[in-house]
Amino acid sequence: MIAGFSLSAPNGRRCLGLAALALGSSFLAASPARADLRMCNMSSSRVGVAIGYRDGQGWVTEGWWNLNSRGCETLLKGQLASRFYYVFAIDYDRGGEWSGRSFMCTREREFTIRGTEDCLARGFDRSGFFEVDTGEQKSWTIQLTETNRPGGQ
Repeated sequence: MIAGFSLSAPNGRRCLGLAALALGSSFLAASPARADLRMCNMSSSRVGVAIGYRDGQGWVTEGWWNLNSRGCETLLKGQLASRFYYVFAIDYDRGGEWSGRSFMCTREREFTIRGTEDCLARGFDRSGFFEVDTGEQKSWTIQLTETNRPGGQ
């Protein structure tokens, strides 16, 4: 299952596209079935990734995973406990971001933040995350892609 859409940034920075791809165990029949939330960076840039999700104690955001161009990383290990996950990613090389309308707390350094309220008052940044609907699958891979590269490349 593949879903893609265009994203826009209110600050006028170049925006990037997103594709979400579910990998079921039948698709990976040649290898043992794993249940993880994975991110693959299919862009030509290095990116930083933050995620948000609900656990048994409420909302939590975590970051940063640094992904090289064409690289993948496991963000959460084990079977997915939620249907919805939220992602915010920054293009380190060209500027721009993958963002959305679900606002959560982040900061510039590595972080784990509980709660999504009053980010600025608590000394954090407030970033817009895009929603990923896993359809209640136990394993999911998100692919970040470029859709509007300069020069039509």
